[in-house]
Amino acid sequence: MKRVFSGVQPTGNIHIGNYLGALRQFVELQNDNECIYCIVDMHSITLPQDPKELRKHTLDVAALYMAIGLDPKKSTIFVQSDVPGHAELSWVLTCNSYTGELSRMTQFKDKSKGRESAPTGLFSYPILMAADILLYDTDIVPVGRDQKQHIELCRDLAIRINNKYGQTFVVPDGRFLKEGARIMSLDEPMKKMSKSAENPLSRISLLDEEGKIKKAIMKATTDSEGIIKFDLENKPGVSNLMNIYSSFSGISVEDIEKKYEGCGYGDFKKDLVQVTSEALRPIRENFEQIRHSQELLNVLNEGAEKANAIAEKTMARVKETFGLGISKK
Repeated sequence: MKRVFSGVQPTGNIHIGNYLGALRQFVELQNDNECIYCIVDMHSITLPQDPKELRKHTLDVAALYMAIGLDPKKSTIFVQSDVPGHAELSWVLTCNSYTGELSRMTQFKDKSKGRESAPTGLFSYPILMAADILLYDTDIVPVGRDQKQHIELCRDLAIRINNKYGQTFVVPDGRFLKEGARIMSLDEPMKKMSKSAENPLSRISLLDEEGKIKKAIMKATTDSEGIIKFDLENKPGVSNLMNIYSSFSGISVEDIEKKYEGCGYGDFKKDLVQVTSEALRPIRENFEQIRHSQELLNVLNEGAEKANAIAEKTMARVKETFGLGISKK
């Protein structure tokens, strides 16, 4: 079987863009692959975090992993900072990367825009991400398409080290959702849906109650035409809502166009509220059962043990490659 690795930051509630863009792939992949899924809490501290809130959100994401259908018997689920190899390998990769390639990362440019000086962790974030992936001899990385540049850097680092020192890392491949299914902000449909956007109605979180879902969808940006038609360039708001409808219902955007031919946005949005609410209700109910259970803590502890066992083997190989370490256990 192929080995799959991916992770999600514990910074606030996960929204439907995260779910449809990446998390749903996690569930699909676990049936035919060896899957390792991480809550990447170390990535979160590239920006200041409240420690209590960070721990709470870490457990929230772990519970959501299980609530959406990740099975601990099929997938290894753990918290990044519980495996020291992530930080250890990150330093090795830092010493084999270049400031030029890191400064070209578009996410760093976006997040550091307008700052006189940005945190070093924000700059080196893609290296830690590469370490996360390479630490587990990963074959497949299911992520949103916005992470494509980071996956390319990871591959470049692996190939660079393999070429210079001999076969050390597995070179991974990204698994991306089709561009047409990318979920955008409800109020600014030219921007990606974001957990950090100021307007809470710009997104729908997986744990939102039905009243919040209804309010966000009914206030979502459309246009003045009143025609249900998929056109990303000229009708981004309507197209975004159609993508959400299609992703949750399984109905193609072409069939959605036919279904709502001659209908206005009001009828379409009301139906979208129902489709979205029905899709998220079981996730919310599962989360409530799991979040404060001993089972969740047991899953994370067992997952960390499994992840550490793999990581230690990789780091032994890396240390041999680079001439690091003397003592033997």
